[in-house]
Amino acid sequence: MQGIDKYLRLYKAIGYTFNNEALLEQALTHRSAAKQHNERLEFLGDAILGMIIGETLFKRFPTVPEGKLTRMRSTLVKGDTLAELAKEASVGELLNLGPGELKSGGHRRSSILADAVEAILGAIYLDSGMDEVRGVIDRLWESRINQLDPNAHPKDSKTRLQEFLQGRKQALPTYEVLSISGKDHAQTFEVCCKVESLPDAVVASGNSRRKAEQEAARLTLEKLDDNA
Repeated sequence: MQGIDKYLRLYKAIGYTFNNEALLEQALTHRSAAKQHNERLEFLGDAILGMIIGETLFKRFPTVPEGKLTRMRSTLVKGDTLAELAKEASVGELLNLGPGELKSGGHRRSSILADAVEAILGAIYLDSGMDEVRGVIDRLWESRINQLDPNAHPKDSKTRLQEFLQGRKQALPTYEVLSISGKDHAQTFEVCCKVESLPDAVVASGNSRRKAEQEAARLTLEKLDDNA
């Protein structure tokens, strides 16, 4: 009963109770805490989630083209969405982290929370099979799928970074082209993004200035999230 009591809130949140609780314990174990950690389960869960969400969207939106389906799937399986689900289920409180991660607030870090959700899905698959994990995914993602608009244009990374900084009353980011290489028809732009809350500029590249700036903004958001 001790395990069930410990995980009762999680079981209620995901609508599933593990038969083999050792699988769940491994799914909640970060690599900083033990040799038997959750990265292999994360790999499995990521593949299962992508397939099931893809199939769900394929059936739900029979006339929507591949590009829009891909964009919707990306929205549903991205790290931010997984971290939100983890917080809703209080996964952070159950994580097994090493001393360094504990000290730095790893139980609140979005990347660690997102990985744990994927690992939990992988563990459910091993514990009970595809039908059970499909049911869990259907329940957890139902409201988000119902809110999808195939014609919506999600905010790009530069917009999200700007809103992130504005929400914290910080100065807006600055972008600078560091180099342009290659021939005119195949140029590579190297760009840096600077924000006041990070000691070092974030550098990224792309085949256009716009793409390089978007990638630099995306990487900057990841660093800010890791430092949160």
